[in-house]
Amino acid sequence: MKRGGFWGWFWVLFATAYFLLPLIGAFTFSLEMRRGVLSFIAYERAFADPEFWRTFLYSNEMALMTIVASVALLVPTVFWVHLRLPRWRPVVEFITLMPFVIPAIILAFGIIKVYKSPLVIGGFTILQAPTNSVAGTNVLLVAGYTVLAMPYMYRAVDAGLRAIDVRTLTEAAQSLGASWFTIIVRVILPNLRAALLSGALLTFAIVVGELTLASFLDRPAFGPYLFLLGQHRAYEPAALSIVSFGLTWVAMGLIYLATRGRPGPGQVGGAH
Repeated sequence: MKRGGFWGWFWVLFATAYFLLPLIGAFTFSLEMRRGVLSFIAYERAFADPEFWRTFLYSNEMALMTIVASVALLVPTVFWVHLRLPRWRPVVEFITLMPFVIPAIILAFGIIKVYKSPLVIGGFTILQAPTNSVAGTNVLLVAGYTVLAMPYMYRAVDAGLRAIDVRTLTEAAQSLGASWFTIIVRVILPNLRAALLSGALLTFAIVVGELTLASFLDRPAFGPYLFLLGQHRAYEPAALSIVSFGLTWVAMGLIYLATRGRPGPGQVGGAH
């Protein structure tokens, strides 16, 4: 037991050092913009750049829209698969794994190829080319982000639904006259709070740091801005990387506070 305890602590400390030392190095480097003096000049210059705020707020907006779109798409789908189509679960899982196989650049070129021309049926233009407008391009970007985040959001929702008695909750709600919309919104979603927050955090991290889709669709996102900044400067990108990492940990802390002390999904299901 002593031997196992030693190696257990060894690997924990090794993993912690492997995780923290690069961050400490990047943080220290970001403070060395003025030779021989540690200062926050890099952070001041990064925050003073209006392009930083424009791209960062834009990526946050796209992240929120992607989270909403992912929840609206996956929660009803996974709920229906759990309830009525359990044999189709391997097929759905395989489909959600496709973003791991197909590179983001292929997805970007596919979106541009399909949606660069208007939809014409019988000589009549039914839909203008989405890439010709800002709103249409934003919709395509959110759709692409939803695909990239699908593996993570799907598994978060699937794990949450596995932890509750979906059939019992659904039958109880139906016996009280609830519609399918009411069941999903007022019964299923509250029981998936922790799972959805976890999936939302991963989605947020993916969208804020994503580079390929935003670059090829020519959108003012934070990922391309950080990439271009790194081509000409050294200290400001390191500072912004530390800031992005800190914001991710803040989001994780909010998830912990939001889910702390709440009954688990199984307890909620059992109460019904």
